Amino acid sequence: MAWRNVFVSWEGTDTEIPMRISFSSATALACALVLSTAALAAPPAKTGKTAKGEVLVDSKGMTLYVFDKDSGGKSACNGPCAVNWPPLAATASDKAEGEWTVITRDDGMKQWAYGGKPLYTWIKDTKAGDVTGDGVGGTWHLAKP
Repeated sequence: MAWRNVFVSWEGTDTEIPMRISFSSATALACALVLSTAALAAPPAKTGKTAKGEVLVDSKGMTLYVFDKDSGGKSACNGPCAVNWPPLAATASDKAEGEWTVITRDDGMKQWAYGGKPLYTWIKDTKAGDVTGDGVGGTWHLAKP
């Protein structure tokens, strides 16, 4: 087995710790780090086909919507509105990438936005591909990729 001397340092420190590691172990570790980073970079939604064309959908295939009253990357849908239009939740560790951003709602919850517009599902959509929320109140619209 081929052994290599490596030095490990932690971000923000000047300390290096010498370690001996086999080449195969180093390769496996590098692959694991790359794969875990790739998994974190997955977008929070995907594109789905509906009767009204391609739209953004959540991980369950449920149609995502945008709200005309949202502005400046801030959600105007709170309280009872958010019960009927559940926000596409993000976690504290989720990171913005490309068109995808994470906003903080008035209740402190994190929410995904696409192109600066917060994303929601609609409580009356019961199955993947439903688009019954499009046009509700003249202010809710399909989220388009």
